[in-house]
Amino acid sequence: MDKQGMQEMPTPWRCGRFLFDFTKRKRPVVMGILNATPDSFSDGGQFRSPKDAIAQAELMIANGVDLIDIGGESTRPGAEPVELQEELDRVLPVIEALKDCGVPLSIDTYKAETMRQALHAGVDCVNDIWALRQDGAVDAVLESQDCGIVLMHMQRDPLTMQFNPEYQDVVTDVTLFLKERVELLKSKGIAQNRIAIDPGFGFGKSLEHNLSMLSHFEDFSSLGYPVLAGISRKSMIGKLTGKDTNERVAPSIAAAIMAADRGAKIVRVHDVPETVDALKLWEAIDG
Repeated sequence: MDKQGMQEMPTPWRCGRFLFDFTKRKRPVVMGILNATPDSFSDGGQFRSPKDAIAQAELMIANGVDLIDIGGESTRPGAEPVELQEELDRVLPVIEALKDCGVPLSIDTYKAETMRQALHAGVDCVNDIWALRQDGAVDAVLESQDCGIVLMHMQRDPLTMQFNPEYQDVVTDVTLFLKERVELLKSKGIAQNRIAIDPGFGFGKSLEHNLSMLSHFEDFSSLGYPVLAGISRKSMIGKLTGKDTNERVAPSIAAAIMAADRGAKIVRVHDVPETVDALKLWEAIDG
């Protein structure tokens, strides 16, 4: 059976000033990760200064990135929360410098005030690991008429999420959670075409859970929203390959291709040029 015939085709995704029309493009949106942090699991500290972060963003743009996801707080397993002002100090100068770069910007945060200030500064999307469950988060995105929203599933919180995560059936449980969050936003008047969903690889999942989600990734498309795959360099890859984070490029690209083949419309990655090139080949063969 044709893979696309097994999935609901998502509507074009409104991402602030930009529109990604999945009825016209085969290749997933490549979301480049820009961690303006000292302690992210893969590239913490590399782009901590605004100058270095901006230079990295410009490099990603030159290499064909579709969307840049800017984060000022690490959410790796065991990560401690960051104070609001420190997060703002890390991300706002980067956003101000890049707001007219020609590529949409996303803010990776769960704090309502960071969402508000980032949207005011010019970001096009809010990417929230808490799926807007923190106080004020829904109200923050309601203040925007058109920002994109990525709702992610996470069991518990970054400090405790990897302590023996359990599910009846991980794909079914995650799908039901995302459906509930989507329905809540729609009940608040948020347009369906602003919403994307993320099953949350590595966020409260064991290796077996992660592999099951990738194997059955097409099931998440049944909700009819663009599905994001964020697998790049994660611990599941390290457990399978025995490689350190900076040596996980090849399997991360393989995971992005497998997710694309199973209906992913957005892939969140560290390695932009390699992923873009691999997806061009995939699109030429599979499209």
